[in-house]
Amino acid sequence: MFPASRYSLQARRCIRALKAVQGEHVAPQAYTTSRCCSSAPVSRITTHYTVYPRDKDPRWEGMEMERFADEADVVIVGGGPAGLSAAIRLKQLANEHEKELRVCLVEKAAQIGAHTLSGACLEPSALNELFPDWKERGAPLNTPVTEDKFSILTEKYRIPIPILPGLPMNNHGNYIVRLGHFVRWLGEQAEELGVEIYPGYAAAEVLFHEDGSAKGIATNDVGIAKDGSPKDVFERGMELHAKVTLFGEGCHGHLAKQLYKHFNLRENCEPQTYAIGLKELWVIDEKKWRPGRVEHSVGWPLNRHTYGGSFLYHLNEGEPLVALGFVVGLDYTNPYLSPFREFQRWKHHPSVACTLEGGNRIAYGARALNEGGFQSLPKLTFPGGMLIGCSPGFMNVPKIKGTHTAMKSGMLAAEAIFKKITDDNLDSQTAGIHVPEYEENLKKSWIWKELYSVRNIRPSFHNYFGLYGGMIYTGIFYWIFRGKEPWTLKHAAWTQPS
Repeated sequence: MFPASRYSLQARRCIRALKAVQGEHVAPQAYTTSRCCSSAPVSRITTHYTVYPRDKDPRWEGMEMERFADEADVVIVGGGPAGLSAAIRLKQLANEHEKELRVCLVEKAAQIGAHTLSGACLEPSALNELFPDWKERGAPLNTPVTEDKFSILTEKYRIPIPILPGLPMNNHGNYIVRLGHFVRWLGEQAEELGVEIYPGYAAAEVLFHEDGSAKGIATNDVGIAKDGSPKDVFERGMELHAKVTLFGEGCHGHLAKQLYKHFNLRENCEPQTYAIGLKELWVIDEKKWRPGRVEHSVGWPLNRHTYGGSFLYHLNEGEPLVALGFVVGLDYTNPYLSPFREFQRWKHHPSVACTLEGGNRIAYGARALNEGGFQSLPKLTFPGGMLIGCSPGFMNVPKIKGTHTAMKSGMLAAEAIFKKITDDNLDSQTAGIHVPEYEENLKKSWIWKELYSVRNIRPSFHNYFGLYGGMIYTGIFYWIFRGKEPWTLKHAAWTQPS
């Protein structure tokens, strides 16, 4: 007998044995399952009220479902740079004009700034407008940029690229900050001005008037078991009603998604595109510490068709800290690519490992980023509310900066709201006040000009040459023409609506 025949015979015997064992065990299970199904209902795995309404769930019978409601002039969702800047500007205007204005801000984190990842390069343009005396107020901007580096990485080498004046990566005049500390400081300034801040309360749903305009928000219910049933300590969330509600949830917020659908806000824009940013904070050897140094790189370990890059910032916070991160566009085509693993590979590059060697990681995190830019901006206003900050997506992708634009959007929203709701001749057609002036003013501001000028940089990377083609395009059309080319590129065809 040939070996192949012997192995085939053994394989057939194994298959027959497996079928016999399978038959012995499967039949009783099937019988048991059918018997259980006929006598008792199968427990639900997902019982969120948006999936299975509570009025149809017998476990919720007899529960008190009425919410306590409170009224404010303006309610702000999200205690990030945009939401806090809006709150601060509203109270500044109210104090200047001696008007009574109640501003409430809800934030899901237990403390303001607790959900904000540390380590960012801040452009202070919006801060200069909000608080011209921010230095005297003790703003935690301790590290001005003193050294700026940009490079292309290969597997073993670093190729330095000169940063010419006017290019997006030029950080002259910017500050390296621990963004969580900066946001906490903004919260302190807001409270001093009289803003009511409610940390630890997540906005769970948008409330609407009978005419369809936004009425406010409801905070999350507490005291719910893992299976979705009410505990003995169950408490209903609270309703906050307002003349205008600002939504500054950040990237891909769940309330913004409700609003996109309800008001069809994304009707006339391209689908949003996203990236993931991984960030870590390290304490390093003091001999390797260069406070004020900013390093950015592209290339390895990503191939030329995967959009992404890295940063490494040396902070001056009283100890030798560096903030480092890795950003990967989520339109990558390789299904086996892991952004986290690529981040780990990048940290082992000779030009990076020499800085981290002997250090300790003390914090880490990740967040989603809007990368659609100018082409993907939705309609920003609707009856009863508006979108601010990273919720609609004001990030300047080539700069990897969105804090300054988020803050400015909140300030513009505040100025438009204050003028509207303090108008003695206000005649609103809807119960929730519509403030279209916000979007009009934003289009006249430096935010619009900045995003328009870089609108083609991100889409230009989708070409045969990938990274290198995009860099050539940026060098020619942005550095020379400053984004004034008479065309607007579209995002890649494989991007799908989220």
